Amino acid sequence: MVQRLRGELDEHLAVERQLLNARLAHAERLGDMGWAEWNLQTGEATWSDQAYVIFGRDPGDGPVQLRDLLGHVEAVDRPALDRLLWAVVHRAFSGEAEFRIRRRGEIRHLRAALDPVAADGAAVHAVVQDITDRRRAERIMSESRSKLLEVRERAARERHMSVALRDAIMPGLGEAIELPHARIAVRYVAAGIRAGLGGDWYDALPLPDDRVLLAIGDVSGHGMPAISQMAQLRHALVGLAMTGHGPDRLLAWLNDLVLHRMPESTATAVVGHLDPATGRFTWGQAGHPAPILVRDGRAVQLDPPTGVLLGATSDEPYALETVELREGDLLLLFTDGLVERRTRDIDEGLTLVLEAAALLRDDLGDGLDRLIEVVGGPNPEDDTCVLAIDVLG
Repeated sequence: MVQRLRGELDEHLAVERQLLNARLAHAERLGDMGWAEWNLQTGEATWSDQAYVIFGRDPGDGPVQLRDLLGHVEAVDRPALDRLLWAVVHRAFSGEAEFRIRRRGEIRHLRAALDPVAADGAAVHAVVQDITDRRRAERIMSESRSKLLEVRERAARERHMSVALRDAIMPGLGEAIELPHARIAVRYVAAGIRAGLGGDWYDALPLPDDRVLLAIGDVSGHGMPAISQMAQLRHALVGLAMTGHGPDRLLAWLNDLVLHRMPESTATAVVGHLDPATGRFTWGQAGHPAPILVRDGRAVQLDPPTGVLLGATSDEPYALETVELREGDLLLLFTDGLVERRTRDIDEGLTLVLEAAALLRDDLGDGLDRLIEVVGGPNPEDDTCVLAIDVLG
């Protein structure tokens, strides 16, 4: 009876050992972890199955002896592991080391935790883990962070250069402009840093015949190319305006410039002449939002004359429209960054602008700030430029 019970118990324990060993082996595989033990007195060494996998060693060749372990490690990592082995064997210290081995021609990163089994250092136990994938992921993350930092630094340098160039092209950007018979306020809000500076521009200057040139425009794209092309358009318009020709002819010339000197780009613009003697504003447009007229507390967008994008075609003429301005009228010229948002319809943005424009009063500067906030604040994807002309008596 006793023998039968003992046999059943031994059989049960054997099954439990098998289950435990299977679970340990499964855990080792999941963690890519193995164990090893070296008896320094008998020279016997024991490795788990996963330890052989980690080192890429055939179990038929047996485990590597502790004295031979350094020979399997990359030369640059041997000194640190050698110091740890000496401390474990001769001083019964515990410790960890990370080192690399070459397994079938591939470098693998291993981490080993070594402990003396007894105080006299008669045996050494080690747990070894393959951390190659972890180190590879860390390296990829580090490289990604470095590349991201490099991109950010490059973008910051380009943005700094763009700001300097834009300020050189349009000095006093956003400052009030004093003209005969008109008071002008300007607001220029750059896009978010990810979008980069755009090609928005404006101009307001007296002409030799006492008329005033009023213009606003936008070159496609962002960054240095857009800033450079904006400069060409703006400077060309200033020179061409001295000929005295009307806005339709000026837009045709600008269109030729874009077609022949900026073949990969397009641009939009509103160009107009304000005649202080008659109060007439004669204007043309090239694919640009029409100005807004504020009169007696009511804001309306003017009907645009025919005009296609600058750089689109040379076959379509530019037409003109004229509006009679009165004392106290307010004229708003703006770029599409004021009304367009990716998250809403452009008509919704225009409605917000018209409602805010109708409330503009004598404090034009503060009024334009409030207007920009009402329509959603600075556009994160595009520059915003607003030119407000208050007609004086």
